[in-house]
Amino acid sequence: MFESLQEKLEFSLKKFRGQATITAENTEEAMQDIRRALLDADVNYQVAKEFVETVKQKALGTEVKGKLTPDQLIVKLVHEELKETMGNKNSELHFASHPPTIILVAGLQGSGKTTFCAKLAKNLRKKGRQPLLVACDIHRPAAILQLKQLGEQIKIPVFSEENKTAVDISSNSISYAKKFARDVIIVDTAGRLTIDEEMMKEVEDIAKAINPTETLFVCDAMIGQDAVNTAKAFNDSLSLTGVVLTKLDGDTRGGAALSVLKVVGKPIKFVGIGEKVDDIEPFHPERIASRILGMGDILTLVERAEREMDEKKASELEEKIKKNQYTFDDFLDHIDTIKKMGSIRDLVGMIPGMDKVMRNSKAEIDNSAFVKVEAIIHSMTKKERTNPKIINGSRRQRIARGSGSSIQEVNKLLKQFEEMQKIMKNVALGKKSRIFQSFQRMMG
Repeated sequence: MFESLQEKLEFSLKKFRGQATITAENTEEAMQDIRRALLDADVNYQVAKEFVETVKQKALGTEVKGKLTPDQLIVKLVHEELKETMGNKNSELHFASHPPTIILVAGLQGSGKTTFCAKLAKNLRKKGRQPLLVACDIHRPAAILQLKQLGEQIKIPVFSEENKTAVDISSNSISYAKKFARDVIIVDTAGRLTIDEEMMKEVEDIAKAINPTETLFVCDAMIGQDAVNTAKAFNDSLSLTGVVLTKLDGDTRGGAALSVLKVVGKPIKFVGIGEKVDDIEPFHPERIASRILGMGDILTLVERAEREMDEKKASELEEKIKKNQYTFDDFLDHIDTIKKMGSIRDLVGMIPGMDKVMRNSKAEIDNSAFVKVEAIIHSMTKKERTNPKIINGSRRQRIARGSGSSIQEVNKLLKQFEEMQKIMKNVALGKKSRIFQSFQRMMG
């Protein structure tokens, strides 16, 4: 995410490297580049203008002290302003003091609204809530069917009624929720191709009837300023409490994320990072700002890992690593966990400095990189996966034929696995001084 913006900002900030002081001249040149980078990323013109002016004024009014260099100071100021532009800290959902909490979800057709409702329901259940999904898109039968299928998939009830208006369905869902002790109601409303009076009137009537605790607008981050303008139109009619950006894992330029708060006046509360029902995260401005500047996002990476890792299994695995009993079966489990965490390209972007390394190497990284590895491992016998040392020449030929690989590819995987075993054992035993040497050997 934000690859293009990150690259352009990095180029702009290079203007200060090697400079002894911050002057009006070098600041003006860099700020022009930053403004162009923001506009290219589809950031609202006024937001980009204010952003650049604020950073410029702070830069010229700040004395470079101690070991801090001009380029480090500018990066710090840009990072702070990015956070400020996006809201400084994450904005959490509000819950009613007397249940049920009612969350009204609105948006255009194709924005991922119905899927978001299911994602939010599953996310809230993990936190101990008992959500109820409500199907109020009576204009598109496929939307009701989609919500029911998603509800069945995540084992969360869906309330719907035939031959009733959307207002009646939403109102009746409250009695149903109270009767069956559901403390959060998530109302999926009709999405249309464009904003029209009929759609806005219906969703306004629903809001008046159920008096929602939260009113969230779901928009596609990939359409940039159009998403922000549409959110503003909905806010004028509905008084939104927050915005949800979907498809943030796609080829988004970042304009919507950087413009929503300033233009609409409402915070981004959640982001969609994939198509699975687990692919939803709270929006953290400080983390996104760090990623835009190539500083990574270790906190989100750790949170995703913790979400997918079974604590008991992790403890057992640590013991196996210490005893040098880590096998190819354990490796397959690890691959499965990594794939659940999201796209490899996205995960690499969370490691500080790795985005730049990958750009410089021109390497393409995606989850398909695991396909060949998994094929080779699955072509091994149970005994070979447990003890790779027994894999001799004839076994390597058989594994290569079975996986559609070359003997060289099989040899490479076996060598890398051996090096990985050493690294993991060193980490488990706390021998950090050897880790980097082993890593270098493994990477060739």
